[in-house]
Amino acid sequence: MDMSAAEVKGALRAQPQSPSAELNGSEILVRSLQAEGVKYLWGYPGGSVLYIYDALYKQDSIQHVLVRHEQAAVHAADGYARATGEVGVALVTSGPGVTNAVTGIATAYMDSIPMVIITGQVPTAAIGLDAFQECDTVGITRPIVKHNFLVKDVRDLALTLKKAFHIARTGRPGPVVVDIPKDVSLKTAPFVYPDKVEMRSYNPVRKGHGGQIRKAVQLLLQAKRPYIYSGGGVVLANAAAELRELADLLGFPCTNTLMGLGAIPASDPKFLGMLGMHGTYEANMTMQHCDVLLAVGARFDDRVIGNPAHFASVERKIVHVDIDPSSISKRVKVDIPIVGDVKEVLQELIAQIREAQQRPDAQALAQWWSQVNGWRQRECLAYKNSTEVIKPQYVVQKLAELTRGRDTYITSDVGQHQMFAAQFYGFEEPRRWINSGGLGTMGVGLPYAMGIKLAKPESDVFCITGEGSIQMCIQELSTCQQYKTPVKVISLNNRYLGMVRQWQELDYEGRYSHSYMDALPDFVKLAEAYGHVGLKIERPSDVEPALREAIRLTDRTVFLDVRTDPTENVWPMVKAGKGISEMLLGSEDL
Repeated sequence: MDMSAAEVKGALRAQPQSPSAELNGSEILVRSLQAEGVKYLWGYPGGSVLYIYDALYKQDSIQHVLVRHEQAAVHAADGYARATGEVGVALVTSGPGVTNAVTGIATAYMDSIPMVIITGQVPTAAIGLDAFQECDTVGITRPIVKHNFLVKDVRDLALTLKKAFHIARTGRPGPVVVDIPKDVSLKTAPFVYPDKVEMRSYNPVRKGHGGQIRKAVQLLLQAKRPYIYSGGGVVLANAAAELRELADLLGFPCTNTLMGLGAIPASDPKFLGMLGMHGTYEANMTMQHCDVLLAVGARFDDRVIGNPAHFASVERKIVHVDIDPSSISKRVKVDIPIVGDVKEVLQELIAQIREAQQRPDAQALAQWWSQVNGWRQRECLAYKNSTEVIKPQYVVQKLAELTRGRDTYITSDVGQHQMFAAQFYGFEEPRRWINSGGLGTMGVGLPYAMGIKLAKPESDVFCITGEGSIQMCIQELSTCQQYKTPVKVISLNNRYLGMVRQWQELDYEGRYSHSYMDALPDFVKLAEAYGHVGLKIERPSDVEPALREAIRLTDRTVFLDVRTDPTENVWPMVKAGKGISEMLLGSEDL
């Protein structure tokens, strides 16, 4: 009689264990992951990691999730890390397994996501000999990781893994690669996992300089036109509560970057919306005309401030708080740099402001708010809805309305749909908006959603995507079926690579070179072929009923193919090379 996989695994566990105190490298790896509290591991097996997979087979505390492509393994672990704040872990084989994972590693690196990626490698004796499925993993990944290791001695493996997790989660977080040759995963050594690790060359600063903080407090309390600008660093540091307390204490206007959305509630009157290339008119104008800017966990990147020369043309004092000293004065010269953990620095700022006798100039602040509210009256996100064609903004607004009060996570891919989600959903809490900001990676939305749903099974997880992005990792619908992660996919299908089309319309005189999707699948049938529910929505009146049905089907993955207006553009928009206040608010500005 044939035994099931579960019965075979149970029989193996029942066999007496070796009395030897030594473990092979694969067992050391698994024990190390268990010591780090790892619950989920996303991966794909191959020759160089088979001993590791054998060790995983013999345990049940870590759930391995078999993806359909290595890129999705890293994206799913990345999504898990973004939503939970824990280190995401992925496992891939050597050669093409590593190169397939590179996009996921670079995505996590650009957004400072704590991850450990374990890669298989050919045996140590074969390294450098062009062995089957060999590649220089350390060399390939060096520019896109916080650090990487090649483990050549099994006795170093446990300590190396401890270092990897420590580096990944401390300081400015980021991905760490641990490359393990196949022979190292088989050789044995005593297993000792260190309680802590000290690295002479790696000691990130946590506490901000007291003198600099005092200067910042004085500058903030003297400001006439103040502004608080926060980014993803606030979310990563779990410092949203401190940021909100500071904003309430001072009464200053606030903005978030794309990666920082949710740190300040969208419903807070002090929140001016997202700033930057597709930010609100009021957020960008306030940024350009403030006299004191407090930048917290943000990096003044090109999508936020536009042309640095234009930004520098208005004199202002800048306080910049960041855990990474290399981010300070990198693109914009600042006046008061404060290197330290964002949460700790904000706590100290709040304490000193409360102790100070001085308070912000109420009259000057009222005049500043009058100016800011004047900019708000432009209603830059207004759009003309339709009863004939589905507007993408309407879909996002309706989703926000129907999920208000529910524990909801929103992932996105990259393009127009990403910006519509950022502009119109209205995030009230941090770590609820999961997207690729720095690298702008298409295909992340579905794997992100899978990773989150595994970690948050009771939460609603929606992936807002486009018909272009979703096809880059659409095979992961199979993974959703196997591991019962019922996510909801909302594809805003405009039959174009929408953001490419928008740029071609504005900058290339309407020459739509290869941006039209000329041969799309029947997404409803495709979803059904993977074992899921597919819904096609073509009329505005059907949007709400379809969303309600997707929410109702709590135990099913639902794919909504929403046919949206192919001519709709994302406004406001700052064109390349322009300044942050040089916005196009609509087609009438062209």
